[in-house]
Amino acid sequence: MNAKDWLFVALAAVLVLYVTVFVGGVLAAKRKRAVAQGVGADGTVGPSLLMLVVGFVTNFFDTLGIGSFATTTAAYKLKRLVPVRLMPGTLNVGHTIPTIAQAYIYTKIVPVDSFTLITMIAASAVGSWLGAGVVTRWPRRKIQVGMGLALLGAAILMLMTQLSLFPGGGNALALSGTRLVIGLAGNFVLGALMMIGIGLYAPCMILIYLLGMSPTAAFPIMMGSCAFLMPTSSVRFVKSGTFHVRAALGLAIGGLPAVLIAAFLVKALPLAYVRWLVVVVVVYTAVNMLMTARHEEEATITHA
Repeated sequence: MNAKDWLFVALAAVLVLYVTVFVGGVLAAKRKRAVAQGVGADGTVGPSLLMLVVGFVTNFFDTLGIGSFATTTAAYKLKRLVPVRLMPGTLNVGHTIPTIAQAYIYTKIVPVDSFTLITMIAASAVGSWLGAGVVTRWPRRKIQVGMGLALLGAAILMLMTQLSLFPGGGNALALSGTRLVIGLAGNFVLGALMMIGIGLYAPCMILIYLLGMSPTAAFPIMMGSCAFLMPTSSVRFVKSGTFHVRAALGLAIGGLPAVLIAAFLVKALPLAYVRWLVVVVVVYTAVNMLMTARHEEEATITHA
């Protein structure tokens, strides 16, 4: 077997670990009827139709390159589906299975150096593990501020993409020497930042471009990174109970068929107008989240 075959074996092992932990977390929350985690008072954990739609739509466009964290956060905030405190965990836990499917598909069809791919993935996974350990202990207001700033950052990256302000990349399919060190350090940081809701796709693509790699190489690297770091971080979020059970199931169940449809049937869409709409919605959500955090701080000071 070659290096990519071993990568697929590792991906399968991570998927088994994730499913085991996730199912255990769902059953534990159901037994406790943890209403604060989105479990119904009667122990029901099935996602609502709206949660399934959010999972389908966000993962459909994620597969085509828009990303899913900012759009999912916007949907949750606008429809008040998930408490802010549970959003980082819900995003990582819920989007894991669709992302693993994306990673398998794009790693199979897009050429990239195996050593570069594997080491970049490992760096992001380590960053996510350390980042999740911090975020699971954050209070609600700190998460609001963190996610508000993360959404503004995502909106800026989307806007720069629309205005073609990113470098065009190069032709390289591998990194070595100083460029590899910079790539590993960058992906480590991006893995940690995903734990507060900063999606990895756009910043990872910029990193790949700046390092002179082919734009197509960004897809297996960013999707492979997420496929390993999200199950890794999910273990911490599930064990600490900091994820919304029904919403996470909605992302997983609704997202998987969306990935398959987007990857094998649709393959590409004219997304320029969709991206402009996403920028507007994400900016609105970010400002709303930051203002909510500010009002809560003022209320705390007033009652102190």
